[in-house]
Order: sequence, then C-alpha cells, then structure tokens
Amino acid sequence: MKIEPILGVKNVQKSSEWYQEVFNLTSGHGGDTFEMLNDKDGQTILCLHVWGEHEHPTIHKSNHSNGNGLILYFKVDDLKMIWQKVNATNTKIEFEPTLNENSGKTEFAIRDLDGYYLLVSKKRR
Repeated sequence: MKIEPILGVKNVQKSSEWYQEVFNLTSGHGGDTFEMLNDKDGQTILCLHVWGEHEHPTIHKSNHSNGNGLILYFKVDDLKMIWQKVNATNTKIEFEPTLNENSGKTEFAIRDLDGYYLLVSKKRR
C-alpha cells in the first residue's frame, strides 16, 4: 500500500516549482489544475490540486486554514542539502535543524507556499 497526498493549492505551477526546487522532485503531470510530483525513481510523492476545480468536497473552497491537523513528514537522504535549498528560497521557517530527543534524529520545520506545515528529517538507512 502507498499513499499519495493531494494538497489544495492556490497556484499549481508555482507550488510545483517550489517543491521541485526544494525536494528535487520532478513533474509527472504538469498543468494549471493538477500536478503529480515524483522522486528520482519515478514514484509519486505528492499531488497538487488547484482549489475549487472538479468539485472535490475537501478542496472545494480555500477559505479554511490549510492543513489544520496535517503534518507532511518528509524523510530525506541529504538533510543538509535540503536545508540549504530552503535557505535559498523565501520559505517560512518554523524551526531550524534541531535534534529531536524522542526520535534521535535532526529535523526542521517549514511552511510551503500555501502554509502547509512540513517536517523534514533524515531518512534512516
């Protein structure tokens, strides 16, 4: 089983470009209303959907707080490189790389262009 989250976003192309730049993802679909973002192996990691299209009940209106109750948890191979990319963009930083004593891993938290909360941690080998 695999889950492919779909986020409601204001601008699919801008959000797609941001995720591609920060997380080294590639476009698997492209367009103004829907995008599939893939990792280096071609696996879909995340989908983006413009607010209000296709009458999906949970992404019909954007007048609610984006991501309330949601944390997108990214486990990455190169935490330092992702942190450098975050710093090269105009990304809102929630907290800088810090050792999480519960998990024993260094992690940081940011907000994407639509305000979704992203927690980024090094992937275990």
